[in-house]
Amino acid sequence: MTVNNFVRINPLIRKGYIFSGLFSLLMLISMSSFSQTAQDEKNYQQCKVCHNIDGAKLIGPNLKGISEKRDEAWLIKFIQNSQEMIKNGDELAVQVYNENNKIPMPSHDFTDEEVRGLLLYIEGGGVLPESEAVAQAAVDAEEQHADKHDVAEDAGLLIAQMKRDGLRNMSYVFIIMVILFIVSLFDLVVIHVVKAKWIHYIIMLVSVVVISEIVFVEATSLGRQQYYQPDQPVWFSHKIHAGQNQIDCRYCHFTVDRSMSAGIPTVETCLNCHNQVKEGSITGKKEIEKIYASIENNKPIEWVKVYNLPDHVYFNHAQHVNVGKLECAQCHGEVEKMDEIIQIPDLSMGWCIECHRTEDVQFATNKFYDQYKELHQKLKDGEISNVKVDNIGGDECAKCHY
Repeated sequence: MTVNNFVRINPLIRKGYIFSGLFSLLMLISMSSFSQTAQDEKNYQQCKVCHNIDGAKLIGPNLKGISEKRDEAWLIKFIQNSQEMIKNGDELAVQVYNENNKIPMPSHDFTDEEVRGLLLYIEGGGVLPESEAVAQAAVDAEEQHADKHDVAEDAGLLIAQMKRDGLRNMSYVFIIMVILFIVSLFDLVVIHVVKAKWIHYIIMLVSVVVISEIVFVEATSLGRQQYYQPDQPVWFSHKIHAGQNQIDCRYCHFTVDRSMSAGIPTVETCLNCHNQVKEGSITGKKEIEKIYASIENNKPIEWVKVYNLPDHVYFNHAQHVNVGKLECAQCHGEVEKMDEIIQIPDLSMGWCIECHRTEDVQFATNKFYDQYKELHQKLKDGEISNVKVDNIGGDECAKCHY
């Protein structure tokens, strides 16, 4: 009966129902696809270091009304990689670069959709809709609960720092034991202040055991610097820069994907931000002023290298980052949680070989490996499911020692 009544409805009214239904459906789809979300707010954290949405200019321009001033397609490309656009001579990109003291904006690994969401978030004044805010509050509560599980990871860093302190104290212990041994031996043979000889024997025996242990530990770790954490000429916090401000590692260590060395940032790189940010929340102006002093005196900051390898070992960052697709944290640990860098792994040969035996090679997507026809055939036939580094010679001596 209901169907028959619907069929008898005026065709014009029926078309109106269909149009209204389609319009409502499209509205729902567009709301779910294009309204700003908590992820957009999270992505904006990378922008707010240099930009305000509505307020005083920071390092970069104020972003209010940016979607009206610039074409969306241009904004997407500029946010993803402004430096490439400047290099290619895009007139508007060069103009923006010149208007902002020629300070390059770091590249952002955002998809087109993520950039569109980011622009919507900016257009909304940096405020999430109420429904999203409630949802985000629930997510934040879950993250706070999850943070409790990070205690184990933080404990690992704490243990590393304790071992670092232990190694620093080892030299003092060694000196004390040597002095005790010499004094005991001298008293036993020459001056005889302590009459009970067994006291000399115990002190000398303990000294010999401790000295032997220290010599053994130092000998087995010769050429290695595990838990090394030197004082730097400028107190620079990776926890603030890489963690709190989420600055990409490659922005400062800009040669890591094309050179043997990861590169040490120049003072000019520091000034990209610190020509505006002139006071820190922890050290005030003291440490930042060292950057200006370096420029004025035309003297580079002498950073102390933390990760060192023996001269007979070859290691190439570009090979591991570009070809191997390794993340920085796999070798350097959770840098974003460290104020001053500490060397976590021992960088021993065993540590490297273990990685070569367990890490998959990006075999199918890299044309360099097309020459390994036999391995490609085995993958195709199902004889093997993946290729490890040692399958292509990663455990051969000449790969790292030549």
